[in-house]
Amino acid sequence: MKKQAILILAFISVSLIMNSQSVKWSAEDIKALTIEWTGDRTPDGRPKVSDALLERLKAVSMEEVWGFLERKGYENQFENFSSIYENGWQILHPEKVMTGRVVTAQFMPLRKDFDNYVQAVGKKQNLTSPVTNYAPINALTDGDVYVADSYAKIEDGTLVGDNLANAIYKNGKRGIIFNGSVRDVEGLSEIEGFNGWIRGSDPSAIKQMMCATVNAPIRIGRVTVLPGDVVLAKTTGVTFIPPHLVAECVIAGEYTALQDEFSHFCIATKKFKYDNEAFVEVTPEEYNKAFVEWINAKTDLPMDRKELFDYMDKMKEERAKRKAEADAKAKK
Repeated sequence: MKKQAILILAFISVSLIMNSQSVKWSAEDIKALTIEWTGDRTPDGRPKVSDALLERLKAVSMEEVWGFLERKGYENQFENFSSIYENGWQILHPEKVMTGRVVTAQFMPLRKDFDNYVQAVGKKQNLTSPVTNYAPINALTDGDVYVADSYAKIEDGTLVGDNLANAIYKNGKRGIIFNGSVRDVEGLSEIEGFNGWIRGSDPSAIKQMMCATVNAPIRIGRVTVLPGDVVLAKTTGVTFIPPHLVAECVIAGEYTALQDEFSHFCIATKKFKYDNEAFVEVTPEEYNKAFVEWINAKTDLPMDRKELFDYMDKMKEERAKRKAEADAKAKK
């Protein structure tokens, strides 16, 4: 009896969710979901991180992004599908980095009554009729990446071939990230500018699958992905960054890269004595002064100089605050 009651409650919960969220999430729902974003948005409500930041993000290392997000309390943002239980990514052009704003899609095994509901609601929402794997493509705008969970289905699970891939690139100018498969990899690889992170490929056509939601939260491996997230895709895997953290994530990564470059410069030129993974016989004040002078002499900074110094001041204030808090705690 208890089990039956739980099942009834679960059914009611799913019904309420479906009634409120429909198939394609509304702009109002997406805005409520991404309330911490305060900048521009796309017409469908997704946060619109600037193209300039998307370009700068390409140069930030995956480790720096991972570390930054973990410090911010986001510990489940990276996926590489490389465990003893899963096959790993296949990348169309592994030598190229891809960044972009996320459009999400959730695919499920076909269930007739559920699909009837999706088709009816999709018609009201002016989605493609019938609602198919083309529906998410219509949601793409310039700078968007099509991210889909198709439960790692390979045979009869091919979400796109070269025709749909061309349509994807025409709309988004990026590519795809699929927890699933595609067909005609050769054709996809020939689309200039298009890239893809996929679980596999198969010559079969899509079969016995349905598109359940567009621009709703989905799961890619160990990551919960929201519409409007920013993705960084490299050979090592993919990271989905909450949009309100992208700007700070980028400057933090660029700052760390500059610190590393300066350290390498000091070691190579013997500017400061280096021993046991640390610079010795130099005070922090002397080292920081030399770092600022080195920055001022550079002509190829990836960011605006004022943006960098503002960030450095912010870090200095935060370090001083943490030290004061630690000192106060030690005195108790």
